Amino acid sequence: MSNQDLGKRGEETAVSLLKDNGYKILIRNYKTKLGEIDIIAKDKDVFCFVEVKSRDSLGCGLGKEAVTVKKQRQISKSALLFLKENNLLDKKARFDVVSISNPDLDPESELIKNAFELDEKYAY
Repeated sequence: MSNQDLGKRGEETAVSLLKDNGYKILIRNYKTKLGEIDIIAKDKDVFCFVEVKSRDSLGCGLGKEAVTVKKQRQISKSALLFLKENNLLDKKARFDVVSISNPDLDPESELIKNAFELDEKYAY
């Protein structure tokens, strides 16, 4: 399976998991000049910026381990741009991660709420 197929399958699994947990999906694959956010959703009154990481084997580690500090910064910048463009800077927001292993066979999914904090140097 190609990385692109793995990503698409993982994202579909993540959307189902989020919906099962009461999230309302707002946008998928939000692209900006600063980067991409896999899923933007709402969990009650909180805007959630969700990074989805899928692994077809554990040889490369767990998906959640791939959300590096560099990736967190990119997501933070893109999230702030989304909030600013939509006049939502006064709303609650957080960063969640969905880590998926074996999306083809017997998927194991983990939803990590508030997985990381906004990098403060991008807040202004």
